[in-house]
Amino acid sequence: MPLTWSMVQDPYVIGLILALTLKETPFLLLMSLSVLSQLDVHRLTMVSASLGYDRTSTWIKVIFPLWFAKMRFPIFAVVAYGLSVVDVAMILGPNTPPTFALLVWQWFNDPDLSLLPRASAGALVLFLLCGWVLVGYRFIEWLICKRFNRWQFTGSRRAWLPGKTLWWPVVIFPVLVIPTLLLWSFALRWSFPDWLPSRYGLRFWSQELTYVGGLIGNSVLLALISATVAVIFAMGCLERAVSPRQGSLPKAVIAIPLLVPQLSILFGIQVAVYSLPGQWHVPATIWAHIFFAFPYVYLALDGPWQQFDPRLTQTARSLGMSAMTAWLRIKLPLLLPAIILAWAVGASVSLAQYLPTQLLGAGRINTLTTEAVSLSSGLDRRISGSMA
Repeated sequence: MPLTWSMVQDPYVIGLILALTLKETPFLLLMSLSVLSQLDVHRLTMVSASLGYDRTSTWIKVIFPLWFAKMRFPIFAVVAYGLSVVDVAMILGPNTPPTFALLVWQWFNDPDLSLLPRASAGALVLFLLCGWVLVGYRFIEWLICKRFNRWQFTGSRRAWLPGKTLWWPVVIFPVLVIPTLLLWSFALRWSFPDWLPSRYGLRFWSQELTYVGGLIGNSVLLALISATVAVIFAMGCLERAVSPRQGSLPKAVIAIPLLVPQLSILFGIQVAVYSLPGQWHVPATIWAHIFFAFPYVYLALDGPWQQFDPRLTQTARSLGMSAMTAWLRIKLPLLLPAIILAWAVGASVSLAQYLPTQLLGAGRINTLTTEAVSLSSGLDRRISGSMA
């Protein structure tokens, strides 16, 4: 007898929670590498070991509070994204009732224009809800690290964490997803309860390849422009921040695209763009991709930029180099790996943008992401597999 329970669109939202957890864990790990590079982990470990603490206790009681404070904005971004996500909720979330962000999105797409005020109010409520959740998280952080922090300096010097045994779902599930999608894309017949398809073929690939070229072109072009411009902007902001004669922009301002729900921002941008004369859907879509990719790029570069020793460029200046020559020949080569990684992060963020492309593209710009999300609600998994 086939199973009647599924983690796709289940009413308990378990599938959506697990998918968002697996999706955001690599981002937090990537941001953690940037944060840990700013902490002297080796020295903290040595000092803690001299006081009798094992490695796990050192990470819990010494490194974790420092890491927790510096990871505030990346965790804010994950919380805000999980609260306001639409595309993932459209695929895996429940339908009756849907998540609040998906409900607001349905109000926006309703052909009845009388629902637009309701959609606007829903976007505002989503913004306020996100703000309250972030304030609640900040309060919990204060309770753990400031108010009730006796756990940091009392208790056993021995501890155990299951982290080394829980890493495998983060790796195994993404590794299993790609072969499964590939198998579905070649399957002509796959009946329950067979473990493998009974017939294979290239029919769905041949059908989609004639159409997918334009989608790939749009996706790659948007990703290239967005990632490149976001990296240039982020490098400019970071150079301004390290300059002693110029002030830096507050991180809260830079992180606005991460902390505010996309629907709440995009609806205002859409109204502003539509009020302009002419057709602005292409530049508006490009600008929106840059707008949402920039904070991720900035966070990825912030750690390496803060870690760079300015005495290297000062020495080069003392040897007669100009400021630009010292930057190009000394600082840029040392930070180039971090810049390339940040560029890759910006490109991946752009490739995954669904709402900006749908709202500001006015239905005229199709990408792989918008098409894959649209096809995910269909009944033919072969086409969905090939597109994904």
